[in-house]
Amino acid sequence: MEDEILNRVANSQLITVNLEDYYPKGNRVLFDIKDWLLEGLVLREKDFRKQALEHDWSQYQDNYVALTCSTDAIVPAWAFMLISIHLQPYAQKTVIGNLDTLESSIYQDVINNLDITEFKNKPLIIKGCSKKPVPQNAYIMLANKLKPIAKSIMYGEACSSVPLYKNK
Repeated sequence: MEDEILNRVANSQLITVNLEDYYPKGNRVLFDIKDWLLEGLVLREKDFRKQALEHDWSQYQDNYVALTCSTDAIVPAWAFMLISIHLQPYAQKTVIGNLDTLESSIYQDVINNLDITEFKNKPLIIKGCSKKPVPQNAYIMLANKLKPIAKSIMYGEACSSVPLYKNK
């Protein structure tokens, strides 16, 4: 009698949660206001408001936008608020910061709205490697959301995972 090779991973109840599956479509855009400032440093309210009125905001349709100023200018909060108000009808999301901040904010929304009922009392593995820019914060947010309902949580791949949590 030959020994049959069993695929224990395929036969297990282990559920893989891949954050890449939840990656929202849409371009990520960095909007740098330095070009709207006098010499990249001084915000002149009248000129700034004029630029905001004349700018074609429709080009940001369905985009995710990170607002920033790459110079050492002191930018009042209202300037970013004004831009976000103009972006609101077009952009899916607007934040102040860089593209990493934007991606973390996007994933925070995704994870907050994630229906996790299918993962209740199940052994879970949070897939590690991804081809899309999943921020490190997303893994922490997901692990914390899953912990109260999961039987166990691991990280990595089914063939080589790191145990993180086991419900006692």
